[in-house]
Amino acid sequence: MNGPADVLITNARIDPDGTGGPPGAQLAISGTRVVAVGDDLEGLRGPGTRVVDLENRYVMPGFADVHTHHLLAGEADLFELRISPAATLDEFLNRVAAHSAGLGPEEWVVGGDWGSGLLEAIDNPEALARLDEATGGRPAMLRDDSKHNRWVSTAALAAAGITDATPDPDGGQILRDGAGRATGVLIEAGGLAVEAARSATGDDSVERTARASERGIEILHSYGVTAFQDAAASLQLLQGLKHLDERGRLKAWVVTSMLANDFIFGAEPLGEGIIERRDGYRSSHHRPDFIKIFLDGVPPTRSGAFLEPYLPDEAHGCDHRGQTTMGPEELERWLLSTAERGISAKIHCTGDASVRLVLDTVEKVRGRGFDGPRYHVAHGQFVHPDDIGRFAELGVDADISPALWFPGVIAEAIATVLPHERATRMQPNRDLLAAGAVLAGGSDWPVAESPNPWEAVYGLVTRQDPTGRFPGTLWPEQGIELSQAIAAYTTSCVRAMGLDDVTGTLTPGLSADFVVLDESPYEVDIDRLPHFSAAQTWFAGEPVHSR
Repeated sequence: MNGPADVLITNARIDPDGTGGPPGAQLAISGTRVVAVGDDLEGLRGPGTRVVDLENRYVMPGFADVHTHHLLAGEADLFELRISPAATLDEFLNRVAAHSAGLGPEEWVVGGDWGSGLLEAIDNPEALARLDEATGGRPAMLRDDSKHNRWVSTAALAAAGITDATPDPDGGQILRDGAGRATGVLIEAGGLAVEAARSATGDDSVERTARASERGIEILHSYGVTAFQDAAASLQLLQGLKHLDERGRLKAWVVTSMLANDFIFGAEPLGEGIIERRDGYRSSHHRPDFIKIFLDGVPPTRSGAFLEPYLPDEAHGCDHRGQTTMGPEELERWLLSTAERGISAKIHCTGDASVRLVLDTVEKVRGRGFDGPRYHVAHGQFVHPDDIGRFAELGVDADISPALWFPGVIAEAIATVLPHERATRMQPNRDLLAAGAVLAGGSDWPVAESPNPWEAVYGLVTRQDPTGRFPGTLWPEQGIELSQAIAAYTTSCVRAMGLDDVTGTLTPGLSADFVVLDESPYEVDIDRLPHFSAAQTWFAGEPVHSR
C-alpha cells in the first residue's frame, strides 16, 4: 500500500475469520480492500482518512449464503402476497381475501406460502370453492413452502387452459378428486402452464428484474450477508445482475446457478440456451459459474427419490420410492459436458437415492480427470450412512438448508410420508463434518421464511427451532460446534462458491466485507443467537446497511 488508508475502523473487536480468536482493535481499508488488521494502525491514518469508532463492537467477516432465491424473495417483498407457512387454512384464506379486496377485478393474486401440511386439506373441490370466494373470482397462483407446488383458483386454471381432461405433464401432476375434477392443486411441472399464463400479463422488463434483485440483496444486507449464490438463475436474472453492476448498484458477490432443467419456475431458455450466453453477463461482482439441476422433487409430495419406500398410501401403493428426473446417463452427460468448460453444478437432491446418483456420477467425472469443478448436493437432507464419507473423497460439498435441520412445517410434513425412524434422521451434519466434508450454509430463502444466519447457526448447534414455534429437537446428536456453524456461513460457504479469492476473511488484499455486531457470539448464551442482528453491514469498504 502507498499512502494512508481511506477508512480506519477503530475501537473494535475484529475477528478476521470468525473463529472467536484474539481480536484486533483496528481495521484499515484502502479502496474496496482490507489493508491491515491490528492493535495499532495509527501509522496508516492520514489527513483524508475516514475514522469510524465502533465503540467496542464485534466485527467479523460478512456472512455468505450458498442457496438463496433472492430474486423470488425480492419480487415477493415488492409485488406479492406473503403469508407464513405456519398459517392454518382459515388464516391463509382470510389473508388472501384481505389482499384480493385491494386488487382490480382482473388482477392476479400471486404469492404464498401455504404449508406442506395443508396439502390434504386443499386438495378437494370444496377448498377450491373457498379459494375462489376469497379471491373474488380473480386468477390466483399461490405457492407452497417448498416453492415446488401451486394452489390456483378456477380462473387461473381457465387462463392456463387446464381442464378436468388435461393430461398430467411430464414431471408434474394436476391433482383431481375421485370424480376426476381438478382441485386446483398443481404438483411441480403441473404448475408451469399457470406460471406462463400469469407471466404473459406481467412486466418482464430488465429494470423490474434488477429492482427485485436489488431488493432481495438489501434484505440480505440487513442480516449481514455480503456474498451469496442464487440457486436457480434464469437468463432474465443474469441480465438484471449485469444491469445492476454496470450502474454501480450490485453491492454483493453473486454466484449464479443457471437452470439446466426446470419443472417449477417456467423459465426460458434452459440448459445450453442460457449457458452459451453466460460470459456476456459476467461482471465484476457476478460469476455465472454453476448450472442447477433438479434431480428429484420433495418428500411431502412423494417426489423425492429414495432407496427405501415411502409409507403406503392409496395413490402410490406400498413400494413407491419416487424417482429421479433424469437417469445416470443423462446426468453424466450434463456433468461431463459442463466440466469440460469449467462449469460447476448445484444439484437438488432431497432423497438418499438422488444423493447416491450424484456421488456415483461425480466419481465418474473425477475419474476422467476433472478435478476443478465444484459439486453441491443441494439440501441432501437424507444421506445413506454408506455415502457420508464419499462427500469428502469426491470433493462434493453439502449445501445444507436450515428448514431441514430443526423442527418445523417441512419436517412435520415429511413425518407423514416416511417411517419415523427415517423421517427423524435428517441432515447428518456432524457426521459429514467428521468425515471431512465441506458444509456450506444456505437459507433456501424464501422457502425458509428468513435468511437470518443467526437463526440457522442456532439450529445447527442445537437442532431446535430458533423461533420457538415448534418444540423438541431433530436428531440432536447431529448438532455441531458454534465455530463450525459460523464457518458454514462464512469461510466454508465462500469456499464452496469459489469466492475465496476475493472474500471470506478480513485478510489484507481481500474485499472489505464485514458485519458489525453489538456482542461476540462466543460470549453470550446460545439461546440469544436467534435474536442477534447486524448493527452495520459493509461491502467492498462501504456501509450498505445500518440498523
